[in-house]
Parts: sequence; C-alpha cells; structure tokens
Amino acid sequence: ALPLIALAALALLFGLFALKHDPRVEPQALVGKPTPDLVLPSLDDGRPVRLRDAAKGPVLVNIFASWCAPCEIEQPVLVALKARGVPLVGIAYKDAPDNTKAFLNRLGDPFTTRLVDRDGRAGIELGVTGVPETYLVGADGVILAKHTGPLTEQDATDLWAKAAR
Repeated sequence: ALPLIALAALALLFGLFALKHDPRVEPQALVGKPTPDLVLPSLDDGRPVRLRDAAKGPVLVNIFASWCAPCEIEQPVLVALKARGVPLVGIAYKDAPDNTKAFLNRLGDPFTTRLVDRDGRAGIELGVTGVPETYLVGADGVILAKHTGPLTEQDATDLWAKAAR
C-alpha cells in the first residue's frame, strides 16, 4: 500500500506541475551572454574547432540531427537562408558523423561550418532542450536570440532581422 501512496503522491505532484507549466516558454538562458567557449570536432576532418571562432557574427548556429524529423522539415529553410547569403554554423547533436553526412548530402548542406557534438555535452552548455534549435550570434559574439523547433520561412526572416538591430 505504501508504494501505491508514494506513486499517487508523485503523480499528483507532476500533474500540478504540468498544469502550471507553459510548454510555449522557451528557456532563453544564454540570450544576452557570450557564445560558450566550446571546442568541437569538424564534421569534415575531425580537427578541433573553437565555436567562438566559427560563430563570428552575425551568424546563425543551428543544432540538428539526422534522426530528427523536424530537422528534415527545417532543412529547405536553412538551404534558402544560405542562398540569401546568411552564414550558418551547424552542430550535429548526438549523431553519428556518417549519418550526418548522409543527411546533408540528401537534403542539402547549408552550413559554412559543420561541427559534431557526438555526446551532447556542447548541447548542455548551450542549453539545448531539443533539436532543432537555432541561435543568432551577433558581431560581438553575444547570443541575441534563440528559436526552438523547426524554422519556418517567417521565423528565419524574423530571426535574421534581429541581427540588423
């Protein structure tokens, strides 16, 4: 009986949290702060790349994965951004490099720099809550905005417009 009471109490606690939790709230912990000083391997040749050097702004940093269905939906928007001259840094999150390469070969590669976060540690530093996520980094290296979920054309336009402010 005691385990059932404990389970019921936990269910009630989580239920109350869910009622008060707004799922539309996006954690913006890094907005207004410098890009984390991370070093990640390049997808191209495995050499270490400092994110702060790769993300000299204004630039969009996109966290994606080949196993992520919303990332597939977003990919044409990123390819269109590249065609408009928007610089993009891609970070493959918890993904096998061969799978990432196949994903980019199949759907188009919009990235000027391709990095690998195989174990997800960089994602923790960046505050990633799920993929895809896109960060706008300003000319001074400060994160100006974060978008969670797949970018639509309008989202991309709105996000990139913040770089001009």
